[in-house]
Amino acid sequence: MGTVNVRWIGGKQFIGIDSTDHSVVLATPDENVGVKPSDLLAMAVAACTAVDVVEILRKKRMKLDSLEISAVSEQDADPPWTFRKIHVIYRLHGENLELQAVERAIQLSEEKYCSVAATLRATTEITWEVEITSPVVETV
Repeated sequence: MGTVNVRWIGGKQFIGIDSTDHSVVLATPDENVGVKPSDLLAMAVAACTAVDVVEILRKKRMKLDSLEISAVSEQDADPPWTFRKIHVIYRLHGENLELQAVERAIQLSEEKYCSVAATLRATTEITWEVEITSPVVETV
């Protein structure tokens, strides 16, 4: 079990402190500082699955040089602005990355290991795509 804390620092600005005592500034967009709280949810999906993908590829002995993940989210237009879709785009670079292995790592993360995706799945459609910017090894 983990506990996080959020402390108001003025206006519409807050400091969020995670269960390991790391912090992030949170604010509404009009404050022009900090992360929009709802964006943290999309970031959490990307970060959660990033950890899994890196670890799975490491175990498969695939040389990953870089990974960048974008999460494009769609929310309802009216309060409470429920997330309905999150499309996750994985951009990987590395030597001899096998497309099938990369796709399997992403699938395992999204469907089995990522607690954030599992939590959102009931109300949010999560889709993904992968881009490999180095020579791709096709396996049959």
